Amino acid sequence: MAVKRKIIKERVPTPERPAEERIKSFVEVNLGYTFELAVKEAERCLQCPYNYAPCIKGCPVHIDIPGFISKLVEYRDDPDKAVKEALSVIWTCNSLPATTGRVCPQEDQCEMNCVMGKVGDKINIGKLERFVADYAREKGIDEELLFEMIPRIEKKGQKVAIIGAGPAGLTAAGELAKLGYDVTIYEALHEAGGVLMYGIPEFRLPKSIVESEIDKLKKLGVKILTDHIVGRTVTIEELLEEYDAVFIGSGAGTPRLINAPGINLNGIYTANEFLTRVNLMKAYLFPEYDTPVKVGKRVVVIGAGNTAMDAARSARRFGSEVIIAYRRGPEDVSARVEEVEHAKEEGIKFEFFVNPVEFIGDGKGNLKAVKFEKMKALDERDSRGKRKIVGTGEYVTIEAETAIIAIGKHPNRLIVNTPGLKVERGRIVVDENLMTSIPGVFAGGDAIRGEATVILAMGDGRMAAKAIHEYLTKKRENGNA
Repeated sequence: MAVKRKIIKERVPTPERPAEERIKSFVEVNLGYTFELAVKEAERCLQCPYNYAPCIKGCPVHIDIPGFISKLVEYRDDPDKAVKEALSVIWTCNSLPATTGRVCPQEDQCEMNCVMGKVGDKINIGKLERFVADYAREKGIDEELLFEMIPRIEKKGQKVAIIGAGPAGLTAAGELAKLGYDVTIYEALHEAGGVLMYGIPEFRLPKSIVESEIDKLKKLGVKILTDHIVGRTVTIEELLEEYDAVFIGSGAGTPRLINAPGINLNGIYTANEFLTRVNLMKAYLFPEYDTPVKVGKRVVVIGAGNTAMDAARSARRFGSEVIIAYRRGPEDVSARVEEVEHAKEEGIKFEFFVNPVEFIGDGKGNLKAVKFEKMKALDERDSRGKRKIVGTGEYVTIEAETAIIAIGKHPNRLIVNTPGLKVERGRIVVDENLMTSIPGVFAGGDAIRGEATVILAMGDGRMAAKAIHEYLTKKRENGNA
């Protein structure tokens, strides 16, 4: 007689540092699961069959989520074996699990259609993925697994150039290296990682985590050339003379600006510049590091996406009073729910239905306040399903010495100006296999989507690696390698 399984409806929470403590430093907020807590959460999973599991279908890189979760339960009496088995499942599809476990919007992807949600809380997939990666790194299990993998790699004798060491480029590089290709990444900045290094703050994604995951790619044989700006230092045409294929994963690093009077006043940053100073250049550790960042007593952040939350929460850690100003309503905020909740817990205020129209100076070239027009929402929806908004003719002024503009970014212009490369609205055009209009040149991530998520970029990187493998296999078979 079958034993009826007890369903545990409540999600096992992960410990977090209290708000009053965390606003005083850039130390990571979420403390993650212990093995015991991870197993307790893993036991809640209903273990949907692989071909049905909606969590797998919702994951852009298609991790066998029930598969890795089941290992934690199956080997619960041997934590090291449980984690090694779980990591081997994850690594089949995802080379950066410690990163994605922290920054992916799981609530909109793998967790969104979790069957457990019909009877209770959805499985905390992201935190389980993070636990596996963190435990494996701390215990050296990831190195052990890596050294077992390397001898099995069959070298193909073909070379691939990757443009950009962000999520898309790193993923493509890792997948191609595992397939036996000689991979070189060209990165414009002085450190690899892309948005993972310059855009996401330490308290959400410690840089040591990113560096550790990049180090694993290097051990797979991936070469990374920093301070190489493709389009200036070297062109795509020149890369094609040396490499058998090229992947463009250059991201969306050009910030959108606001065309309003006073935009050139001192004290106004784009979120891109502000976060790059704080994260990549470690301004939060000034003067230990050379790059300073000036943050006023009062800060207004314009926008309500994840980048806006990162900028606002970073500014709060400099002791500032912070307001997030957004031209739409709360229902249209695109940032993760967790990040919005953390921002509110940390004392950040929100002003909705306000649109900036003027930056007001103090007469000495410095920002003093921002003038906003009050907006209102209509019943009519736009093409994205959001309610259309219109100005009311009423205005409000918010005093601030610092304004941070976080309203989106464009793809790299140096890349999109490549001769023969088809581009529409600033984005590289690709076919169903992510090949561009130039034979042998593929692209993915924000370069083809505009600003999107880390995991969507990684999904493109994985898909492009598969397409490049098929393309180069045909070249070898035809004797063109």
